[in-house]
Amino acid sequence: MKYFAYIIIIISIGLGVFNVREIDINAPFEGQSMIGLITILASLCAIVLMLILLTSKRIEEKVKNRK
Repeated sequence: MKYFAYIIIIISIGLGVFNVREIDINAPFEGQSMIGLITILASLCAIVLMLILLTSKRIEEKVKNRK
């Protein structure tokens, strides 16, 4: 599960970097730029979710080791 989360984080970073190139600075809310912004936001959400998953797994391991 840990490696899966890291792979998803790496893919999300890659998609975010790719879509930063798609944004037109002069018109960021039109056409392809809007799609790029939405995809960057989705990538950031995926990264946050995977970090929450990794943190919860670490907490679960610590609680399990206490007993």
